[in-house]
Amino acid sequence: MISEPSRYCTVELQALPSRIGQVRRIVSAHLRHWQLDALIDHATLGVTELLTNVHQHAQPDKACTVEVELLLDRLTVSVRDNDPRIPDLVTERPDPTDEFATSGRGLAIIDAMSESWGVRPHGDAGKVVWFTLQAPAPAVDPAPRARVVHGATTVGPFADLPMETIPFGLPNEPVRTPATARPALTS
Repeated sequence: MISEPSRYCTVELQALPSRIGQVRRIVSAHLRHWQLDALIDHATLGVTELLTNVHQHAQPDKACTVEVELLLDRLTVSVRDNDPRIPDLVTERPDPTDEFATSGRGLAIIDAMSESWGVRPHGDAGKVVWFTLQAPAPAVDPAPRARVVHGATTVGPFADLPMETIPFGLPNEPVRTPATARPALTS
């Protein structure tokens, strides 16, 4: 389970080709910071496709907002623009017989690589296109970490004893000092 219940990032921009690369880097940096490296490729591909759609199709302007939110084990990436037209998913699909088509595959890519996606109106003058990705379970530490003893040294009263015979205090026991530990070892 992810230790922080919610993480959020938002970027407002003009969907211009030069800005799309910058947003990809911002999304990548946030996912790295959130330790979600496994989602970077899909998230940046998806945000690129959505921003490209805004650049090519949105009217009256190219202003948009990218939001990235991690809520428990689900990453949601959304792009909100000022164009109220909802994409017609039937007419915007590429011709399946045209294997050399260079556009028209954006939402099909989103559909193929995401867990879920959709479009919803945003007020009277805009829409939000979003997709979700399943966050991977955190890596389980295969071996417990060794106990670190601060101030440990190879000189002193315990220098010639094996580590497992050196008495360490536990929270419910008094911590033994070198003067009181030596008698405890001989008894």
